[in-house]
Amino acid sequence: MQGKTTRPGLYKCYAGRKPFTVRIGTVFESNHSPMRIWLQTIYMMCSSKKGISTQQLHRTFGGSMKTAWFLRHRVREAMKVLHIDPMGGACMTVEADETYIGRKSTSRACEPPAVKQAMFALVQRDGTVRSYHVPNVTAANLRPIVVKHTHTDSHFQTDESPIYTRVGANFSHHGVVNHSAKEYVRGNDYTNTAEGYFSIIKRGIYGIYQHVSEAHLHRYLAEYVFRCSNRIKLGINDVARTDLAITGAKGKRLMYRTTRGARAAAHAA
Repeated sequence: MQGKTTRPGLYKCYAGRKPFTVRIGTVFESNHSPMRIWLQTIYMMCSSKKGISTQQLHRTFGGSMKTAWFLRHRVREAMKVLHIDPMGGACMTVEADETYIGRKSTSRACEPPAVKQAMFALVQRDGTVRSYHVPNVTAANLRPIVVKHTHTDSHFQTDESPIYTRVGANFSHHGVVNHSAKEYVRGNDYTNTAEGYFSIIKRGIYGIYQHVSEAHLHRYLAEYVFRCSNRIKLGINDVARTDLAITGAKGKRLMYRTTRGARAAAHAA
């Protein structure tokens, strides 16, 4: 029942002996931004294919840059999906590929050396996407991800990299294209779907976000995975995608000290 407070939306729980609102237990908890700002932010992030920058959000809604930055990270937390079942299956095709994200090295002595971050992705053709930030591209790092997240009945597609040779033997079919010989398609064997997904991420990170720290790269990947796995081609429009993100806000918390701590740890490293 409603408590004595005059603040709209605040109720008292006699069982727990504490006041509560509908924000409790969601990514909206302990934030003073109006819900209309939250909902508009979620819609903008869900409808922008390459993402929306903190500066753009700050110019649109006002407030501080810190608030806009943290708001976007909370929305990404709502977009994050816990993958339990493996992707693919009989008569389904899963592509695996890796890439690097980061700026190129320059000859300027005043600039620190460039550090590129490795990213690995599993893409089901005409289906969902899963991508991961990995320390480096080795069979020891990628093999457990492939084994856990890909059904062995799938048609597995990769390039000629030897890191996929051993794990590829576990699948019903392992198709390989030789990129070093400028071979990109051989019948139904190709990794162009995964490379198309990478191109969207890179255009967003380089063109919209400019720079993404290693500490928060996994949050940005969750954003791109969510939009790609809930795209128009799969029958999910901007409004439906926004509804899914709002539903995903339940049962998740992300506090500012958590994101700040991750950023400080990245700088210390």
